[in-house]
Amino acid sequence: MSNHSHHHKEIDSHEGHHGHHDHHAHMVEDFKKRFYISLIFTIPILILSPMIQMFLSVDWRFTGDLYILFALSTFVFFYGGWPFLTGAKDELKDRNPGMMTLITLAIIVAYVYSTAAVFGFAENDFFWELATLVDIMLLGHWIEMRSVMGASKALEELAKLMPSEAHLIDEDGNIKEVDVTELKHGDHVLVKPGEKVPVDGQILEGKSTIDESMLTGESVPVDKEAGLEAIGGSINGEGSLVISVMKIGSESYLSQVITLVKEAQESKSRAQDLANRAAKWLFYGALAAGLITFLIWTSLGYPVSFAMERMVTVLIIACPHALGLAAPLVVAVSTSIAAKNGLLIRNRAAFEGARNIEAVVFDKTGTLTKGEFGVTNIYTFGDFSEEDVISYAAPVEAQSQHPLAKGVTRKADEMGISLHRVENFQSLTGKGLEGTVDGKQVLVVSPGYVKELNLEFDNVQFDKWSSEGKTVVFTLIDSKLAGMIALADIVRETAVDAINKLKEMNVKSIMLTGDNVKVAHYVGVQLGMEEIFAEVLPHEKSEKIEHIQNVERLRTAMTGDGVNDAPALAKADLGIAVGAGTDVAIETADVVLVKSNPLDVVNIIRLSRATYRKMTQNLWWAAGYNILAIPLAAGALYKFGIVLSPAVGAILMSLSTVIVAINARLLKI
Repeated sequence: MSNHSHHHKEIDSHEGHHGHHDHHAHMVEDFKKRFYISLIFTIPILILSPMIQMFLSVDWRFTGDLYILFALSTFVFFYGGWPFLTGAKDELKDRNPGMMTLITLAIIVAYVYSTAAVFGFAENDFFWELATLVDIMLLGHWIEMRSVMGASKALEELAKLMPSEAHLIDEDGNIKEVDVTELKHGDHVLVKPGEKVPVDGQILEGKSTIDESMLTGESVPVDKEAGLEAIGGSINGEGSLVISVMKIGSESYLSQVITLVKEAQESKSRAQDLANRAAKWLFYGALAAGLITFLIWTSLGYPVSFAMERMVTVLIIACPHALGLAAPLVVAVSTSIAAKNGLLIRNRAAFEGARNIEAVVFDKTGTLTKGEFGVTNIYTFGDFSEEDVISYAAPVEAQSQHPLAKGVTRKADEMGISLHRVENFQSLTGKGLEGTVDGKQVLVVSPGYVKELNLEFDNVQFDKWSSEGKTVVFTLIDSKLAGMIALADIVRETAVDAINKLKEMNVKSIMLTGDNVKVAHYVGVQLGMEEIFAEVLPHEKSEKIEHIQNVERLRTAMTGDGVNDAPALAKADLGIAVGAGTDVAIETADVVLVKSNPLDVVNIIRLSRATYRKMTQNLWWAAGYNILAIPLAAGALYKFGIVLSPAVGAILMSLSTVIVAINARLLKI
């Protein structure tokens, strides 16, 4: 509702991104301090105001009292009103008057006119109106700024993914620790098991699997050997690798993601929200009403001083106190409802726009699926049973850290099979695992290795599973084929519900994934997706979102959890990060789902719709009072002896503020 956008633009250009968050926190504190100090000064202002005394039918006047009133009010005007005065300057510079301009108009008119009254140039002073208006507006802005606190730290988070040190191998083969920034093209670097790959490079020696799911969305760790490339920021598996540095600094994959995120964040239009639009119309309305009032009274032959006072009353009353609270209070309530339901709202404007979402794009891995492998099928050969296959395979798999291995051991748990001891365990790099269980030699290996051994097996079943994108491992017991185990990323039960509910709400569900076409279609069909984009490279994800926004012309939400989703999350109209995901995704998103439950996507849209309804109700309550009060203040019923005295105006004003506050509390999902 306030002028964050202007501040944001200035800060981003001056301080780069680091100062951004601190600056925001500082602004929240600043509004809080200004509110409390102005509030303390308002008490004597109210006591000293002749109009308030008249209203309470008391007389506490004394010589020079108006000068003290003038001094106190001057302080409140400049100290409390400062954020609004500077905000109005920005709005007018953009030729887009809003909340700030409306508040500023009212306080300047009240201040100038009241000052004239103190020095004998006008009848009444409105200092009390000035002070209460400043207090309430400061309070509204403080509440609101507090709920927008989560300003973006995405870029710092991305930078954290990069390891800062690397093991450099010098000419003589000695290893020394250096800062990643010191690496040059062609340097040789050692990456130990379990470490992050420090830079983009080509593998010179070693064999390992690398988990790139955070970066590319590919759910299965990728087998790597000499000649292939490794991406900086991905996680090395069980083997050691020597890498030749290919891309450093800004050329690296992660740096390019950072740039994409930055661009997308900057290009997101700052939706001017509801209260600001209402304020804009009230501002024009007030100016027109004030002018008409003045012209009519003077043309009817009344003294200029009388016409002036009516005009001033109109201009001051036109600024609704309640308007300052109408939106922030609803925002505060909806933010806390959301938090209780595991939705963290980081960007209010985008969240408020969520009610208009027409398409939800889901990243597959980790969002629609659990991001962990589970056994989907077991096929047995000869007279081996499923229990045999699992009870021999699981103990061997238990020795490995591979995600597929965890799927098999989990299946053993489900079947209630206890794991035997394993002897002579060894990992056959790139082929599988081997060990002795109960005196039998057990191999759990890849289809490629089975082909190398020239063993015949039922290709029909194998081909079917492969075509569904499942990963198949073979179990051999004493060199005989015992069974095939098919594993796939498990679909979340809640995902099916979520997609059905979105259909009911006329929202289209689309899947976007870096994973291969087979896997994507297998999952997409299970879920009833309306459109599937598969094998989308990370940098293309944000392009696909643009395609849906511009070609299909749909307002789009994106749900994702990885670094590779960050640019797309920033580009979408609403970016939703799944809580179990990476910090970067969380920092780029507008809303974070703590519970990784796709049903929460439905809740976001519902809550956004409810919040919007409450806000419009509140704005009507807030502005409605003013729309009625303006003609009365202008003296429309003057000939019937009805003129809105400022005191009655004050009562009506506080009434509409109370109604707005109560109404905000009634918000529910």
